This record gives sequence, structure tokens and C-alpha cells, in this order.
Amino acid sequence: MKIIRITVWKVPLTSHETYNMAGGKTCDTVDSIVVALDSDTGLRGWGEVCPIPHYLPAYADGVLPAIGEMAPVILGADPVGPEAVGAKMDRWLPGHVYAKSPIDMALWDLTATAAGLPLYALLGGRRSDRLPLYHSITCVAPDEMVRMAKVAYQSGIRQFQVKLGADDDWQNDVERLVKVREAVGDGPLVYGDWNTGATRLDATRVGRAIAHLDIMLEQPCATIEDCTAVKQATGLPMKMDENAHDIESLIKAYDAGCMDAVAIKLSKFGGLSKCRLARDLCLHFGARMCVEDTWGSDITTSALLHLGASTDPSMLMNVCDLSEYVSPRIDASAPVREDGTIAPPEGVGLGVEPDMNVLGEPIAVLEQE
Repeated sequence: MKIIRITVWKVPLTSHETYNMAGGKTCDTVDSIVVALDSDTGLRGWGEVCPIPHYLPAYADGVLPAIGEMAPVILGADPVGPEAVGAKMDRWLPGHVYAKSPIDMALWDLTATAAGLPLYALLGGRRSDRLPLYHSITCVAPDEMVRMAKVAYQSGIRQFQVKLGADDDWQNDVERLVKVREAVGDGPLVYGDWNTGATRLDATRVGRAIAHLDIMLEQPCATIEDCTAVKQATGLPMKMDENAHDIESLIKAYDAGCMDAVAIKLSKFGGLSKCRLARDLCLHFGARMCVEDTWGSDITTSALLHLGASTDPSMLMNVCDLSEYVSPRIDASAPVREDGTIAPPEGVGLGVEPDMNVLGEPIAVLEQE
């Protein structure tokens, strides 16, 4: 089997609610890049990547040029065994992991489809029937965040990510965490996330003010060193996100003692292949994992659900149904949340069938000359 065609689409995804984060970062309408790899056997594999503006060294309009650069080592390659093509892409174009992520995803889809198996069977086997979800609450007025938390709680959600820092007022962040913690009661997981937008001082102020509560902090500062200092000053558990992006960064955060939990995001690591390695290292370290991605719709969500389903459930903190936050749905028949949980798609490969009417006309078709 050989890859004979790469087709690329751009799909604007609009958040149901404007998503506010620290440092002026917002998500309203964001372009998602969808990729299809066609083989000479007639099989097709799907991939997706959706970088959030100002979040990571990645942007949607950079995906197509990078794929164009890598096309000579993708076209004509055997997709079975995605790591082999991944190694060729890494030698041909170092870095640019976000652009490699949808290619790697599509290679895994093709490999599993050719084998006649659901993708999770190739990633370690299905370990869970249903996967726990968290709900991310945009950073707005504290009482409005409480309302959102209560709505999510009524739907069965028991893990809540509270976005912080959008108004650059640490005392408001304290109020947000205290009120959401009170609204959902004892037991559910609550963690406050600055997306690296806090200073060490302000994050420490917040952490000390809520240290009597059962709350976890997520990536308050831009460096592992500052996050470690905040953890040591507050005594609160710490989840790493932006600074966890490859094996070396995971080892550094673990050695620093500030990785009680960690976000394994597909496009940060460069796709399912490297996320699988990261997952297995985190299992060794004993760090609980949130398996997710920066943003996206049904294709990305399906990929992370397969990885989550093949992960030891005792170490899987949660997954994210990205599709729930945006419209349009790329595959309206893809899984949806139910009672705070979600299951991977049925069928072979990723188990998704994108709606071609939603995708529209491709922005590029690359073929062997």
C-alpha cells in the first residue's frame, strides 16, 4: 500500500461561548485544518489539527506549507507503521510538530483500517468502556462561571477546569476558585488554569489563599522552574500543560517534582505516535494524564478517545470532547458526552466519516508527479 494523494481542507470552528484565557488569549472562531491521505488501495485516512492563536508555536496557516515541504517523503510511502513515515518527516523537516500531527493521525487511521481493527487495538487495547470528561469553564465573572459549573455538573461532569487570569486580578481568581469549588461540592476535581499567564507572585498569592481547599493548579507560569516554585510555596498539586511537549520536557518536569498530572496533547507532541511514547513514560512516572489536544472537532476528538481508551484507567485523569465546544460538527454521528463520560467511536480505524458538505472545497490537493 502506498500514499498517492494528500488533500487539505480549512474549516472554521466557532466556539459556542467565547473562550477567555490569561494573557489576552481568546477562542471565538478558529481555523481547523483537516487532512486526508489516500492510498492506492482505495483506503483513506483522516487527520485534523487546530492551533489556538497565541497559545503555542503553531498557527493554522502554517500547516499547509509544512505539509507541502514534507510531501516528497509522504507521497509514495507505505502508511502501515506510522513511525517509519514520521522518522522520514523528522529528518526532512525538523520541528513543526503541529503540522506533522494530522499526518501521523491519518497514518494511524489508515494502518488500523487496513488491519480491520479499531485504532485503540493498535495503541494498547481497549482498557475502558467509557472515559471520564472534564469541562473547561471560560474565564468570565465568577458568578457566571459558577452557573456554567452547575450546568455541567447537572450533565454528569465531575471534573472542572477553571480558566483564570483573563482580567489580571489575582483576587478575582481566588473568588472564581472558591465559588466553583463550593458550587460543585466535595469530591469533584477542580483545577485552576492560567495557561502560563500568571507571574510567580500572583500564582503563589492565589494558591495560598485557596490552599485550605481541594484544588489543583495547572501551568500558572511560563517555565517549569516558576511552576515548581509555586507548588513548593503553596503545597498544592500541579498539572503541567504547555511545558510538556516531548520526552525531555516530561523528564525535566518530573525531576523538578511539579508533574502530579500532565496534559498529553496530540499536536504539541506531533501526533499519536509520540503521544503514545509520552503516555507510556507517564505511566512509569506515575503522573496522571489528561489526553486531549489544543482544539478541534470530531476527527481530533476521535483520535484522543482511542488513545485514552487504550490507557490504564487508573492513570487516565480525563479526556476532552473538543467537538462539544464548537460548531459545526465535522462528523455528526461521532461520539457525544453522556453522564460525564464518552466512549471511542465504533468501527475500524478512527471510526469517523467527515461530512464532505461541511468540509467544502479543499484548499490543496497534492499528488505524485
